[in-house]
Amino acid sequence: MTTVVEKVILLSAVDVFTEVPSESLAFVAAIAEELDLPAGHRIYGETDASDAMYVVLDGRVRLERDGREVTTAATNEAFGTWALFDDEPRLVAAVTMEPTRVLRVGRDAFYDVLADNVEVTRGVLKALARRLRGVLSRVGPPGGAGGGA
Repeated sequence: MTTVVEKVILLSAVDVFTEVPSESLAFVAAIAEELDLPAGHRIYGETDASDAMYVVLDGRVRLERDGREVTTAATNEAFGTWALFDDEPRLVAAVTMEPTRVLRVGRDAFYDVLADNVEVTRGVLKALARRLRGVLSRVGPPGGAGGGA
């Protein structure tokens, strides 16, 4: 069983949590559910409802679209992160490639944490803004004008 401290350390490496103070990230760690999954287990399918993000503790997860591998998530890597913010259907399926342990952070519980903890909310928004700035710096603002981002 993974301790809350170990969960905080794992979650602090996930891009949307990098700006959340460790003591506040403990609230997210507390809602992170540890799951042991067999090889070949479909965590979610293409077009399934987006309801949680995952972090691989041990093992590997294949992310695929139309049966073709898009990428693989391995130990300490997160996948499905945008499900915390967007309720659109999944774009890929996630299938374990071997016996795998994951942390699952459900969106509904995550929203409760955001509602109750301003430091978590502030940190997540700051990380998302930084990510958006990174994208804009690579592609440039719409219309070529200084977008103020």
